[in-house]
Amino acid sequence: MSAISDARRIRESLDEQARKLSAHMIEWRHHLHQHPELSNRERETAAFVASNLRESGLDEVRTGITGHGVIGVLRGGQAGAGVALLRADMDALPVPDESGVDFAADVCDTDYPGGPFPVSHACGHDCHVAMLLGAMRVLSAERDHLPGTVVALFQPAEEGAPVPEEGGARTMLNSGALDDLHPTMAFGMHVQPFPKGVVTLMTGTQFGASCMVKIVVTGQQVHGSTPWAGIDPMPAVGQILSGIGQIYRQIDAFSPFTISIGHIDDVGRFNVIGKTVTLWGTIRSLDDAVMEQVQQRLANLVRGSAMAAGCEATVEYLQPVPAVHNTHQWVEDLTPAIAGVVGHDNIITPPPTLGYDDVSEFVNKYGGLYVGLGVQDTRFAHGTLEPVPGGRGMVPNHHPAFYADDDALTLGMRLHVQVAYQHLLSRSH
Repeated sequence: MSAISDARRIRESLDEQARKLSAHMIEWRHHLHQHPELSNRERETAAFVASNLRESGLDEVRTGITGHGVIGVLRGGQAGAGVALLRADMDALPVPDESGVDFAADVCDTDYPGGPFPVSHACGHDCHVAMLLGAMRVLSAERDHLPGTVVALFQPAEEGAPVPEEGGARTMLNSGALDDLHPTMAFGMHVQPFPKGVVTLMTGTQFGASCMVKIVVTGQQVHGSTPWAGIDPMPAVGQILSGIGQIYRQIDAFSPFTISIGHIDDVGRFNVIGKTVTLWGTIRSLDDAVMEQVQQRLANLVRGSAMAAGCEATVEYLQPVPAVHNTHQWVEDLTPAIAGVVGHDNIITPPPTLGYDDVSEFVNKYGGLYVGLGVQDTRFAHGTLEPVPGGRGMVPNHHPAFYADDDALTLGMRLHVQVAYQHLLSRSH
């Protein structure tokens, strides 16, 4: 039997096993969806993942990596230099579950900083975990025919650890957890409100760079009846909030970025002018140079506004995440495997987004791709994405009503499997 026909037979066998495993994978997804855990709190999720990987017969299951990270190692029975790293993020969000499914979560984290918070998988990480668990079960069944190694990485805190905690992809890399495994490619995907069966893939920057912003404005506390006897930080805060709009006029309009202040903490009460006000927000951009410009402009605005009000102020940029950039070569190398699962007509080029994903840390270090997977009742009409009449609608990630149809997830499992196998084959010659 020729090498080509043998590879075709193995691909077909992998696909068939994925279809047979689909019902179990969906059960795992339902369990994960009902038991969401916030960033750096993924204790039970990690235990479920580790147990599942052991049942799949992997060669190694490493746990407790930078908290709750899990790595599974599957060594194939054929010689090969490839090490395919498949990644899934595990954490949930502090939003209620309004998905309307019968396996909806009813969880509240009373101990999380800033809480209590309702918790749900409103970004679809339950799907990511289940699809990768399924893929490793399928690949393990064909291990004798795999020319190389597959590494499954289950990452905590993709959504960002609460300050001052650390977590996420960069923390896992810095721990050295992958140093002895030497990945030659990283791959992952994110469920999105695109039509079921569609994969979004582009050459270039697909997801933006990000950082958290912490601004502290300090005045002098005083009774509300005698503001002249102290220093009110509120006018400086107001100037910062309104001045942010001017930064958009100072940077090239064709270089997308955004600054959003999402939360303000004031230490005071209705008749007390507090000493400090803390602003929390995020900056997003598609370009590292633009990110630096925006950070400098914002720092200048904060210092100037504080000085004008007689206050002091500090600016910190925390939890930096680089953009997800898919290179032309990796798109060319892995598109055949993706097209073999969904068909060329179902691979679409999306517009770049200022949403971020720290999978970029792995893709930047090892090469590879990050793609989107459509999981909703949507369609394209005249180039515009819209809900399918009579379906469940079009709901963005992070919305309480976000949903992912179970019947779209088998494709995701197959994508992991076929991309990994394709990469191992390419490194086996």
